[in-house]
Parts: sequence; C-alpha cells; structure tokens
Amino acid sequence: MRNRIMMSLTLAAASLAGTVAFAQTSTWAIDPNHSSINFEVRHMTVSNVHGSLGGVTGTVVYDDKDINKSTVEASADTTSVSTGVEKRDTHLKSPDFFDVAKYPKLAFKSTSISNAGGKLTLTGDLTLNGVTKSITLDVDGPAPAQTDAKGVTRSGFSATGKLKRADYNFGPKFPSAVVSDDIKFSIDVEVDKK
Repeated sequence: MRNRIMMSLTLAAASLAGTVAFAQTSTWAIDPNHSSINFEVRHMTVSNVHGSLGGVTGTVVYDDKDINKSTVEASADTTSVSTGVEKRDTHLKSPDFFDVAKYPKLAFKSTSISNAGGKLTLTGDLTLNGVTKSITLDVDGPAPAQTDAKGVTRSGFSATGKLKRADYNFGPKFPSAVVSDDIKFSIDVEVDKK
C-alpha cells in the first residue's frame, strides 16, 4: 500500500513538473491599434513611394525558454492601403495590384524562427493576392514586457524584409522601370498577453 501511495505521489509530481515546463509558453494577441505595415517602392527609378497597411491582427505564441519554438500568425487589411494620394490608393486597391474585392487580407504564418548571434530571423509563408511564398524577416525584439496600471502586459517587436512583386503576381502590367520589382517593408507590432 505504501508503495502505491509513493508511486502516486511520484506520478503527481512528474505531472506537475510537466505542467511547469509548459508554463514557459505564453500567448499574445496583436493589437491592431498599435501595429502597422509600412512599405517603400521605387517609382520610375527616380523616387521612392511610401505607404502603409493597417488592420494588423493575429497571435504570437512565445516560448521564452526556446525562442525557436515560438510562432507568429498574422493578417493585414489590404483595403486599408494608404500612400497619402487618394487616386493612387484607389488604383492600388484595384485588380491591377491588391485586388481588394477578391483579396481583402494578406496573411503570414511562421514556419521557423532562428537566433544566430543574438540576431533573430523569422521565416514564414506570406499569402498575397492568392499566392503563397516563403519569406524571411529580420526581427528586432521582442521588447521587454511592460504591465500597465490595469494589469495588461504588453510587448512588441519590429521586422524588416523585402519581396519581389513578380513572385506574387502583384502589379504584373507594370514593368520594373515604372514600379520596382523590389518592395521593401517594415512591420511594427504591439502584442497584449492573453
């Protein structure tokens, strides 16, 4: 009988230890009010046009013991595209570019995170205009978490990358001499702990 009790206590302790081990993972919701995607593209090989996308939402699962096991899943609202010029924004929303009537969102789902010498890179599948391709981002962060007076814990990170329009059939009518094939972008995300 005593052996059975000891065995039960041992199993309970092992189970509790397993629960504590999983406690290192936390889930965070992307705050769309404090998150955005900014982009830059060369126009006519002479100047850069800047724009942004809002409505960024999603989830970050963060493993503070092994960041390589963390994941990111996010989307952005393509109907929110803004360059500060109404006529250009209307054109960007058309089938020539974002085709927002057909593809109102772009989406990203991470496939791996690596940490080499303190430099984080995030690789994942970006879906834009119905085309999904792998893309790699350089990540700055995550920022040290802060808890406000209401008890909400927040953090954030930034990421930069580059994509080719041709890979996503984005603006195929326009040659690179008119709109560069390379689009640089940066992402700023604030996340709230669930």
